[in-house]
Amino acid sequence: MSATQRATPLAGLKVLEFSHTVMGPTAGLILAELGADVIKVEPAPKGDHTRGLGGFAAGFFAAFSRNKRSLCVDLKKPEGQAIIHRLAPSVDVVLENYGPGTIERLGCGWEQLAPLNDRLIFLALKGYLAGPYEHRPALDEVVQFQTGLAFMTGPIGRPLRAGASVIDIMGAVFGVIAVQAALRERDITGKGQRVGSALFESAAFLMSTHMAGMAATGLEARPMPARRGAWAIYEVFKTAGDGQGNPGQLFIGVTSDQQWSRFVEEFSLQALAADPRLATNIQRLAEREWLIPALQAVIEAIPQKEVEARCERANVSWAPVGQPGDLFTDPHLLATGGLLDVFISRTGGSEGKKVGLPALPIEFGPDRDRPGVRFQSPKMGEHSRQVLEEAGYGPAEIDGLLANGVVVG
Repeated sequence: MSATQRATPLAGLKVLEFSHTVMGPTAGLILAELGADVIKVEPAPKGDHTRGLGGFAAGFFAAFSRNKRSLCVDLKKPEGQAIIHRLAPSVDVVLENYGPGTIERLGCGWEQLAPLNDRLIFLALKGYLAGPYEHRPALDEVVQFQTGLAFMTGPIGRPLRAGASVIDIMGAVFGVIAVQAALRERDITGKGQRVGSALFESAAFLMSTHMAGMAATGLEARPMPARRGAWAIYEVFKTAGDGQGNPGQLFIGVTSDQQWSRFVEEFSLQALAADPRLATNIQRLAEREWLIPALQAVIEAIPQKEVEARCERANVSWAPVGQPGDLFTDPHLLATGGLLDVFISRTGGSEGKKVGLPALPIEFGPDRDRPGVRFQSPKMGEHSRQVLEEAGYGPAEIDGLLANGVVVG
């Protein structure tokens, strides 16, 4: 089996997903990509509002909805809630990331569904776990500022959110971990349970190293651009670029004394190699004020590709300063099934523009199999009739629900 063949270890698991935007859809995507049957419950009559987002969020729905089926149902109507209650006994996992109290008002919270299925795992993805803040609404960006992540990311006095929805996605990953742990416990006890993950606590977890560093040193944490680094050479350097007048940039990390020896040899820096002030990383840290400009003067005179080649031969950590668009043609991702063909559109299905989006960053077994796309993001209510039939609804019942606007399909 090649690395591009697909692993589906969660096949047989059935999931109801009540979600929008990033956090909940990401948790559902992970489960779906691993083989679970994920039914995305969209609100009738308009469907998931994420379909209509613009700006940088325009691709959210298509990016996070592949491998899912769509059931479009009006949960504000008793008949709509009754559909979910009828599905609940056959479901393994329910996940939701609605605002505090919303899923309960729609009759589909843990307290309402658990009596229908004592094996049910219910994942609540929220802004905050239990505590004084738990009833607040929250967003990825809100908790980045609240926990100090934005403070640590931007320059001094200019807090800056991270350049991706890192907390939404990390919170989703922690939520899936909780689901897997609960499923394992269910194997032993036969009982399901409610589990939760949250944005604030996920962002706080990222601050662990900074908090520990403060405790260890007695010093306040500085933003990353002004941090007290652990390694002397851990920097973005300018290069001579491509020789066509286009400048280049390269991050270089020299994280051991052995790497330093190889680095100075590869760049013919004999004087620095012999300088007793630079013998160890700790000593080099004290000399950064003049050492980094001295290295910059050497590197900026060398073409980008040559700097890359020398860093590769020296076996130090390096990377060009890339942009998201570079990943579409990244040779490593292309060689190993790391990019999946996904159709980007608001309507779903095999419409719109086909692009390569990153697969889940995991592999399985000796053949290093990767999860992948079994089917594209669904059209709104595309599977409503199919899901209702599986729940035991007859044709006349389904026609009535469609006619009365309880479901869309």
